[in-house]
Amino acid sequence: MIKRVTLVALLSLCTLLPAMGQNKPADDKDEVVRITTNLVQVDVVVTKDGQPVPNLKAEDFEIYEDGRRQNITSFAFISNVSSRSLSAAPDKAAGDAPPGIPPEPVNPDAPHRTIAVVVDDLGLSVESMNAVRRQLRNFITEQVQSNDLVAIIRTSGEIGALQQFTNDKRLLSRAVDQLRWNVCSRLRSVFPRYEQVRTKFEWESCDQFSGKNTNRALDIVLDALARVPGRKSMVLMSDDLPLVRPGEDESMITVGSTSGGSYMSGLADFYKIIEKAIRSSVVIYSVDTQGLQVTSVTAADNWNEIPRPGQTKPSPLDDPRPANALIQQHSLMLQQRREGAALLAKKTGGFQVRNSNGFQLDRILEDQSGYYLLGYRPTDETFNRQFHQIKAKVKRSGLTVRTRFGFWGVSEEDAKRTTLSPRDETNLALISPFAKQDLEFELNAFFTSNKTDGSVVRSFIYLDAADLAFSQVNDRHETSLEIDGVIFGDNGAIEEQLKHSTILSLRENEYRDALREGLRLRFDIPVKRPGSYQVRLALRDRTSSKIGSAGQFVNVPDLRSNRLALSGIVLRGSSEGITQQSVMTTPPPRRFTVNSDLYFAFLIYNASPNLTLETRLFRDGKLVKTSPAVPVDVSKNVDPGGVLMNSSLRLTPDLEPGDYYLQVVVFDKTKDKQVPLTQWVQFEIVK
Repeated sequence: MIKRVTLVALLSLCTLLPAMGQNKPADDKDEVVRITTNLVQVDVVVTKDGQPVPNLKAEDFEIYEDGRRQNITSFAFISNVSSRSLSAAPDKAAGDAPPGIPPEPVNPDAPHRTIAVVVDDLGLSVESMNAVRRQLRNFITEQVQSNDLVAIIRTSGEIGALQQFTNDKRLLSRAVDQLRWNVCSRLRSVFPRYEQVRTKFEWESCDQFSGKNTNRALDIVLDALARVPGRKSMVLMSDDLPLVRPGEDESMITVGSTSGGSYMSGLADFYKIIEKAIRSSVVIYSVDTQGLQVTSVTAADNWNEIPRPGQTKPSPLDDPRPANALIQQHSLMLQQRREGAALLAKKTGGFQVRNSNGFQLDRILEDQSGYYLLGYRPTDETFNRQFHQIKAKVKRSGLTVRTRFGFWGVSEEDAKRTTLSPRDETNLALISPFAKQDLEFELNAFFTSNKTDGSVVRSFIYLDAADLAFSQVNDRHETSLEIDGVIFGDNGAIEEQLKHSTILSLRENEYRDALREGLRLRFDIPVKRPGSYQVRLALRDRTSSKIGSAGQFVNVPDLRSNRLALSGIVLRGSSEGITQQSVMTTPPPRRFTVNSDLYFAFLIYNASPNLTLETRLFRDGKLVKTSPAVPVDVSKNVDPGGVLMNSSLRLTPDLEPGDYYLQVVVFDKTKDKQVPLTQWVQFEIVK
């Protein structure tokens, strides 16, 4: 049901007040793999001793389709890194923000790396999961940089996990902390111990076709990455991804086969994934998380279960043949388990890391620093719906070249995705790791709680009214909006979802103010339980069909624990009218002028005496202004909704225009070991 809302009535639904408009970035046209009737374009990586080589020219390359050399008609080198040379050592501090302050968001138009780390917890042993957690922590701390957009995705997780693309190392570390060995994994240990047998309960409670679920997860990830601009990479971490299940004849596998038991359906499923990865501009790197293994007999092996002819109680000291057979079995098992993941990497232009306990994630990241785009004009024979093999060569010696192994002879025009419905477009905007750019808006989402509404994630939306399609209705200007909000939990599952449709109806003077100063909206999503959440909003202009989206991470504390907690910060333009009801419900301005006072307020829950407040101002990750710690007066703590704390910060003339973060830090002087609580809010300073 759509309601027509006037400016006054809207305050109770989505508060509408003037706000500042935003500048739009250029549309992203960064297509990588292109297979059209006019151009076949593929990405090529050239390395020397494992390091990318960025200084080659078109005449240094040769490209072949089905063994026939093609004339290179387009050529470019694309760098995925900025402000450093390709051979520079990783900046371990890059992406690190001050405590409580998120790093600057990744601009999709700027050089960056988009990396989906897929942890196959359905195919990891207990010891391998521990190694994955350890190596991913090192990867995040020491390798991920500020221009890297990374997601940690579990094959057993919900699709919402695809939203966790971020350059915030704290959030990535939190995602790693969520990784656990899955009781429904295909493996308990790297090598099966003879006494290990799944119980009937485990088989009945787990999906026996976990390999199929791994396949499904990879398919979902590739579908999502297909909507992300530019060249992407998937790092697949698994112990167990063989081409066929043990004892199965690979030659009997056909396209569409449903055989394969708890694994994929042989080469058919693998090549479907490869084809989708190629057309989605995704390079797959695989990590054999089995690592370096001792294949000899260990104390964990039960010799009483190893049958030998003519002997009821075998002894390896008397007859070495069972031990040798076990060693051969272990070696073959390690090799077969990684064959499927190795095929995915090789055919999509990546590589596999094997026999490494360190997983070489730094090498994978460095390999994505830059790539070449080689294009040629196809012939009519190219689109015969047959498979065409691609091979690239470099004339210089000592260089290694990798590219995708080929493509099916179907043009992008013929393979064009079905036109999406408005509902599907909105859903894609909600799950995209980048904000949808058709209708851009700024978002400030934060936690608040009161006796009437309970815990709420409140979002203040800042929107340029000039981007909306208004129509004249009598003496008013009207536009129809639809706002969809989703809250994802740490495990990727949808915790809350809400949609609201409304018609904004503005008088002439309100319409002129909105065009000049913009719109401010409020959107609330109730939350039932505490936790760390990702909030995603998609706003659609129903008239023009333009869609915008934005996201933010919000922590919802458990107020019932009686532990100290803070709401989000709300900025104000003046000190007048600051009450608990008004300050947390009315969207404030986002832009403030220099040589003025910035007023702000927030709520302190479960407040106790001896609290102090410190205020800090950051720009580009650097502290530019701080205020001395002052005591917090909790004597007026009569409202169960929390203590309203309001203060101000002088925006001195020496502050340059631009985006800033205001951070508040609350200390409890009676608890020396307690970590101080912080909250932050972003705003802009203008002259």
